[in-house]
Amino acid sequence: MLALLVACAVAVPLAGAARAQVPAPPPVVLAGPSAASLDAIYAANRANAEEAARMADAYGDRRRADADRTLAGRQLLYFDGRGSGLVTEVLGDLAHADRVAVLVPGSDTGIDTYGRFRATALALHERLARETPAGTRTAVVAWLGYETPGTVSTTVATTDRAEEAAPGLREAVGDVRAVTGPRARVSLLCHSYGSVVCAEAAGGLDVDDIALLGSPGTGADTAAALRTRARVWAARGADDWIGNVPHLSVDVLGTTVGFGTDPVSPAFGARVFAAGDGGHSDYFAPGSTSLANLTRIVLGETPEVTS
Repeated sequence: MLALLVACAVAVPLAGAARAQVPAPPPVVLAGPSAASLDAIYAANRANAEEAARMADAYGDRRRADADRTLAGRQLLYFDGRGSGLVTEVLGDLAHADRVAVLVPGSDTGIDTYGRFRATALALHERLARETPAGTRTAVVAWLGYETPGTVSTTVATTDRAEEAAPGLREAVGDVRAVTGPRARVSLLCHSYGSVVCAEAAGGLDVDDIALLGSPGTGADTAAALRTRARVWAARGADDWIGNVPHLSVDVLGTTVGFGTDPVSPAFGARVFAAGDGGHSDYFAPGSTSLANLTRIVLGETPEVTS
């Protein structure tokens, strides 16, 4: 029955799945970032977001215009207001950061729903501000750098979007490293379908830790198969519905559906850490067990991570 349902999902496009194409200017073309050029990059992307807001207003999409206008007040490493939208926002002082967390979102994330994703980055940023030892500086990068699949869509069950997104994530991590240099510890925190993206990009990424949160699987059988020098972590909240998703990988009509081994299973080989009783959207909830452990991972306090 599962195979039949998946086959139908692959074969029959879902009505209404296409995203509205709100007009916006193309992204600004800038040289690679550095600590010295960050302010200029932020200013250029703020101006681009302001222009996108004006165009969305003229188009009659008030919701998008308001979202663009809000983003125009932020530290944007990248902005593209076209379609569902792409955003890379920096929280904190990236140029002087010793510890950097790069967050990768899952399905149904775009400019119109960006506030929800940003809330997770802000929760981590605030927790880091309280927990970071004196003399250590932190920054959080919210990377909405790919067109995420819809939760109710055919694309959410395959690695296609992740494969398309992986080069962009590699470039984003490279940009972070270009700003911070080798001194910074960089952690990649990947939620839901975002964990599939991180797995596709993992090979050769210059990061210290990769945390898979509420992951449906990665497309790899084991953590070792990700071909990364980073420590690979995994967690699932006790009330996360993703635990009921079958962990399989099958060929249906020439398309590989599913993501294979459960990342919190012993067979996968990740470092499993406690996430408490939270659900699928609760990994960054203030005061949660999972947020406490993610903070420790970002700070490099790995012996303090609870399992």
